[in-house]
Amino acid sequence: MSSATMRVIEANARMYRQTWRGSIVSSFAVPIFTLLAMGGGLGRLVDAGGQTGLGSYLGFVAPALLAATAMMTAVGESTYPVLAGIKWTKSYHAALATPVAPADLANGLVGFLGIRVLFNLLVYAGLMVLMNAMDLIPALTAVLPAALTGLAFATPVMAWAASLDDDRALASFFRFVVMPLFLFSGTFYPVTQLPEWVQPLVWLSPLFHGIELSRGAAGVAGSPALPWWLHLAVLLALFGVGLVLALRSFTKRLWT
Repeated sequence: MSSATMRVIEANARMYRQTWRGSIVSSFAVPIFTLLAMGGGLGRLVDAGGQTGLGSYLGFVAPALLAATAMMTAVGESTYPVLAGIKWTKSYHAALATPVAPADLANGLVGFLGIRVLFNLLVYAGLMVLMNAMDLIPALTAVLPAALTGLAFATPVMAWAASLDDDRALASFFRFVVMPLFLFSGTFYPVTQLPEWVQPLVWLSPLFHGIELSRGAAGVAGSPALPWWLHLAVLLALFGVGLVLALRSFTKRLWT
């Protein structure tokens, strides 16, 4: 990692130190309330039925919410902030007036975003342990595939956002892509409960692969649904291809 990339990471860290309070609701409060409602509230009804074969419903949902939180955080930081840095605040252009190239800028943003996602997940995992949703070791183990899930979303979304001229497509992206992935990737129920013809479509969701890896790392019975290396390969491929596209998109947008 070059010194210029490290400078970009440092600059973003310094900025976040001043603005982190504004992300408390989206980064921590929303996932916690979701866990309380779905795992604690609905979970009691599910567990009372005793016919799901899931064990504790709270233990089933908790690692999935780690992966889903990573996706939400990564997508949120890879859309509007990227477009703002290029088109509105011009902060990326200011960075290029220093010894920072577009590739350094893109790599630095990805690096900081990875740190940001990992920090959020560690705090969230700690809260899950305090709420008796997960034990400490499974919670920490599940953080790693969840963080990879966030990066797998961050790079391709960042590449796409850097190519936009305005923000009109972003609202539709959250509404018609991000939210359906959150609801229909097996976050709150086993994918096997869906109709058989729908299940292969769910396998196309990157979040599904992240959830399955997180559940497998946490020791949830029946996970991962597919071979673990296949889930891992999908996330790594998405991250790698997305990073290449992000480097090209930043170079084309900022140097042409």
